[in-house]
Amino acid sequence: MNEHLFSEHAITLIGFVAGTLTTLSFVPQVLHTWKTKRCDDLSFGMLLAFGLGVALWLVYGIALRAMPIIAANSVTLVLIAAIAAMKRRFAPPGY
Repeated sequence: MNEHLFSEHAITLIGFVAGTLTTLSFVPQVLHTWKTKRCDDLSFGMLLAFGLGVALWLVYGIALRAMPIIAANSVTLVLIAAIAAMKRRFAPPGY
């Protein structure tokens, strides 16, 4: 007997909502960085560690064929790459 608290559809929906919210949390940082042309407060170490973690979540999602994990982490990885690229581009000379 299968006694899940939520249906498979509900679990997938929860995954997509959670992934959307966590991914969207990076959008203000990307926009702020683009607008101000500054991201001195963000360390490359943090961006690298977080990006690696997100990439591993993406691999995990692909292995499970879990679309909420795949979609959220794919977009988040692009946003992290954008922030890292802007950090490099907008860095003061000699930084």
